[in-house]
Amino acid sequence: MVQTAERVSPSLKSDNVIFQRSKFAYEVAKKYVSGQVLEIGCGEGYGIKILSPNCQTYYALDKHKSPVIEHLGYPHLVFIKEKVPPIKSFNSNSLDTIVCFQLIEHIEDDTFFIEELYRVLKPGGKLIMTTPNIKMSLTRNPWHCREYTKEGLTYLVTQKFKKIDLLGVFGSENAKMYYENNKKSVQSITKFDILNLQYRLPRQLLQIPYDILNRINRNKLSKDNAELVNEISIEDYYLDTATDECYDLFCIAEK
Repeated sequence: MVQTAERVSPSLKSDNVIFQRSKFAYEVAKKYVSGQVLEIGCGEGYGIKILSPNCQTYYALDKHKSPVIEHLGYPHLVFIKEKVPPIKSFNSNSLDTIVCFQLIEHIEDDTFFIEELYRVLKPGGKLIMTTPNIKMSLTRNPWHCREYTKEGLTYLVTQKFKKIDLLGVFGSENAKMYYENNKKSVQSITKFDILNLQYRLPRQLLQIPYDILNRINRNKLSKDNAELVNEISIEDYYLDTATDECYDLFCIAEK
C-alpha cells in the first residue's frame, strides 16, 4: 500500500523515475553491507532483495506495517514496527551496518536521531544514509521537517561521527530532462501561490493538498513523457562528490 506520494511504489509507472533513483542507492549500498544490518524506514521492502544476500540478519524497521515485507519469505529477515528515535529495539554496539534512505528529513529531532544511530552501531560499523539536497528541491515538501545542504548534513553527522564521506547522486541527460520537465510542471502549479502560503502555513496543514497535487503532477508527467519516464533506469544515476547540483546527498559514516 502506498500511504502517500512519499512512499514510492515499484508497481506504479508514474513512480518509475523516483523508484529507480531509490533503487540506485540500494545498489551502491550493498557493497558496504555486512553482518547485522538494520534498515530504518524500509517502506515496501524493495531494498531487501538487493541488500539481504550480503548480511547475516536483516532487521527491517518501519513505523508502518507492510504486508509486502511479511510475505517475502527470507529466513534471516526480522520486521520491526517502531517509530524512531529512540531506537528502542537495539542495544548499544550491536549492529554492523545501518541503512537509512530518505528518512532523516522526516525526523523532528535529527540530532538525537544521529546520536541513536551512533549508539547502536558497533565500533567500525557503518551508517549509509541518503536525503534530498535542498538546493534541488522544487518546492516546500510539508512532509519534511527540514531538508539539508551538503554543509548542513556534514555538520549534523560530524557531531558524532568523525569519519564521513559525503557524496551526491547525479543523473544522466534523461534524468536531467525529467527534472526540468518536473520543474516546469511544479512552477505551473506554484505560480498561483501568490501569498507564498507554502512557506507561511504550518506544514501539517499542507500535507494532504501537497500529496494530492504531487500525485496528480507525477501522473501527468508520466502521461506526457511516457517514453522518457519508462526508459529511465538505475543506469541513469551515478555517484560523485556532493555539489549543489546533486539530487540526493549520499552519506557514508563510520563509528
